[in-house]
Amino acid sequence: MPALLRLLWAGLLAPVLAFLVAGQAQAQSPFKPVPSYDARVTDQVGILTPDQRRRLDAVLADYETQTGSQIAVLIVASTEPEAIEQYSIRVVDAWKLGRKGIDDGVLLLVARDNPSSLKRLRIEAGRGVQGVLTDAQSSRILRDTIAPHFRQNDYYGGLVAGVGAISTLLNQEKFPAPQAQAQAGAGQQQEEDLGGPGIVTSIFFVVIGLMILRSVFRPRRARLMQPGMGGRSGWDSAATGFILGNILSNMNNDRYRGGGGFSGGGGFSDGGGFSGGGGGSFDGGGASGDW
Repeated sequence: MPALLRLLWAGLLAPVLAFLVAGQAQAQSPFKPVPSYDARVTDQVGILTPDQRRRLDAVLADYETQTGSQIAVLIVASTEPEAIEQYSIRVVDAWKLGRKGIDDGVLLLVARDNPSSLKRLRIEAGRGVQGVLTDAQSSRILRDTIAPHFRQNDYYGGLVAGVGAISTLLNQEKFPAPQAQAQAGAGQQQEEDLGGPGIVTSIFFVVIGLMILRSVFRPRRARLMQPGMGGRSGWDSAATGFILGNILSNMNNDRYRGGGGFSGGGGFSDGGGFSGGGGGSFDGGGASGDW
């Protein structure tokens, strides 16, 4: 009987001791913790207003529902003492963005207060998207699309342009269609949104789209001469491609997924139906930058 009691005691005590040791190790770790993946846009420093965060999250939710691919945005104060590349890998290892076996996930990471040596911008590309979202393309998006906005403290504009450019490249790849159930749910949600806040959100992005189209058809020399533009190499023309496509039913011309393209220009969802990462994998592809 005493032997049995000792076994029972050891069985109860061992998990408690393991938990305490793990907690102590985490408390002593110099590395920043990885936040839980509870939303497609996580802003830990408040550079976005709640409405901006909600709208961008809703766009990414709609994109994920319609295409199956996952794009997430994470904004942190700093990754010190790690470089942004090391922290980013820890994030995607924990979040597992993209679908398992397809690996069509992308993380856009902003570390606002990082020193230049550790970089402040990072695109982490899943294994499956690296054919179109190459390291060179990722670097170009950071340098020519996002950084000019961030230098003017236009963080929301930079993030919208950045995820737009990323998705425009992803649309060139013929990934498998999302599950039929997810598409049916998205269609129902879009119909519901047409009678409510979705219309307001759509109008908001239509205005953004018209402004972008105006700049696209402006002569290149005139665009380069605009104050603060610094020569963005014409990336703004594609920067919000998926936003315009969602509103104007344009994306099905760019990306055929066996019926999985965008349909009908419905309103945006409210970011509901969040189910976390899909099990995708990463191997360090992408690029880092600054502004």
